[in-house]
Amino acid sequence: MMKQLALSCLLLGAATVTQAQNIQNNPSSGHGNKFEQLGTILPTPNEQRTASGAPGPKYWQQRVDYDIKCELDEANNKLTGSETITYINNSPDVLSYFWMQLDENQHNTANNANYQNSNPMGMQYTDKVLDRFEEKKSDNGYGVNITKLTDAAGKPLQYTINKTMMKVDLPVPLKPGQKFVFNVSWNYKIANRGDFIRFGGARGGYENFPEDNNNNYTMTQWYPRLCRYSDDQGWQNHQFTGTGEFTLCFGNFKVAMTVPADHIVGATGECQNYAQTLSATQMARWQKAQTAKDPLQIVTLDEALAASKNKSTAKKTWIYKADNVRDFAWTSSRRFVWDAMPAYIEGKKAMAMSYYAKEAYPIYSKYSTKAVAHTLKTYSKFSVPYPYPVAISVEGNQGMEYPMISFNPGRAEKDGTYTEGAKNAAIFVIIHEVGHTFFPMIINSDERQWTWMDEGLNSYMQYLSQELWDNKFPSNGGPAWTITSYMKLPKDQLEPIMTNSENIQNFGANAYSKVATGLNILRETIVGREAFDNAFREYSKRWAFKSPTPADLFRTLEDATGEDLDWFWRGWFYGTDACDISIDTVKHAVPDVNAVPNQVNDTTVMRSLPKPNVNPFEDISKIRNKEDKSIQFETDKDTTLRP
Repeated sequence: MMKQLALSCLLLGAATVTQAQNIQNNPSSGHGNKFEQLGTILPTPNEQRTASGAPGPKYWQQRVDYDIKCELDEANNKLTGSETITYINNSPDVLSYFWMQLDENQHNTANNANYQNSNPMGMQYTDKVLDRFEEKKSDNGYGVNITKLTDAAGKPLQYTINKTMMKVDLPVPLKPGQKFVFNVSWNYKIANRGDFIRFGGARGGYENFPEDNNNNYTMTQWYPRLCRYSDDQGWQNHQFTGTGEFTLCFGNFKVAMTVPADHIVGATGECQNYAQTLSATQMARWQKAQTAKDPLQIVTLDEALAASKNKSTAKKTWIYKADNVRDFAWTSSRRFVWDAMPAYIEGKKAMAMSYYAKEAYPIYSKYSTKAVAHTLKTYSKFSVPYPYPVAISVEGNQGMEYPMISFNPGRAEKDGTYTEGAKNAAIFVIIHEVGHTFFPMIINSDERQWTWMDEGLNSYMQYLSQELWDNKFPSNGGPAWTITSYMKLPKDQLEPIMTNSENIQNFGANAYSKVATGLNILRETIVGREAFDNAFREYSKRWAFKSPTPADLFRTLEDATGEDLDWFWRGWFYGTDACDISIDTVKHAVPDVNAVPNQVNDTTVMRSLPKPNVNPFEDISKIRNKEDKSIQFETDKDTTLRP
């Protein structure tokens, strides 16, 4: 009976069709409505967010500082932690409670939030598929266990857990300008990421390597953390279902991670105790890497292989600090090679680093850290100068980003060989994920509400960056022709870009590629490179370490270019209209020099111009970059990066 009910509900959900909102003031008009102003579609400007798209004189945002101690139990794959949180209320509002994110609850079958995810249904379903829905009603033991929640004096606080969110009741309402300090103790069973593919995947967890029975740990979205409270929506307490990622407050972090003594730890921020965690030889290499011209290995492959065979039973604590970041992530393994080199942005040094095991060594040892450095430089050119002291690429067989650290794919074959495609795929994702440190980790958009504001803007920046890596790089997001197959789909298979993260069909095309393509059309065709680049830098500068909304982006780009782009936002971002104009032939008139003036000459010849002979990898940006003699591509500056 329960299976029949579940099947009926699935069929009902599959049959439901939502109608897109008509955002035109005069839907029956055949012309003017496409170019009318957005008007009331955008929120009313105020003293927090101005009509120009800039933060207003009364813009505010909360601050949250964390002091965290945690211990990794490798034998049982369990993490235990405690944290002291300092919440500073910069808002004009009195707060009687906090909302916190417990993203690890996504892995729990009984306490997750996947009830609101869409479930595409095939023509046939088996009993086993329906059994999975029954399985989710039992508790699989994953998720966060809160063991203590007290104020600074040790007095217990009342709290309520609602799936992936936790509401904390304050003993006394927190007034504007006040701060509240409280303590949280917790633990959870770490997810094996390979076991959670059918549940939507796991952002954090571990990957096991049976040949040496070791794990690589990617510790992400791992600690209870405050939701963002803002002027534009109050508490951002939307449940975490695995699609819309997160948005958080900026603050300072101090994190102490106790792990097996032979593990190497990389994390958001700067390590405070390398002298205690590294060997004398490794410490000397780290110091030498500060001025290296190429990536220098602090931990070598031979050292990583030796550690993988002889596991230590001792423990060691790594301490990291990070200032003015919105989150903290880390990685830990005895299998890691670790290399580093400096990248200089406007005279300031940032250490570009990579952590990777033997499976990724052939690709990562040659390309990863150099791709990190290239990303920092190009993104700094087109947005804001990179402000942090480090940037890390971890080969984690996935793609996910956090402040100063990202997790990327890029493994070779077992014999150490790899294809050009595998190499390009690794570089593609490294640039994308490291680039996320800018969008949304610095320009702090709300990923849980608007995926496109971080993924789409970052995909656009990634496109610019990889185009400057190699003029022949195979870009599939940014050139206009790459989005046409998506945009000509039937309307019931399309959603506007301005769609909530949990309600998007064809996620990659909608939230990534269409946004990148649209911004590149503005840059190359509608506005022009110089004007658009200046405007995008203005947006980045205005909203660095602040939290913009879509309206802030749209208004800033119009304000800084001097162009009325409401028609473009309406069609490209709010609508699903296809650009259905194509050019079949281009003809030009050949004048008849013997024609008699003021007489009709029927012998005028119209000749067709030949179709341009363009390489299959070419697009308008590649052609213009190649013609711009001021541009030098990374693979030309460093010929070791060529195939």
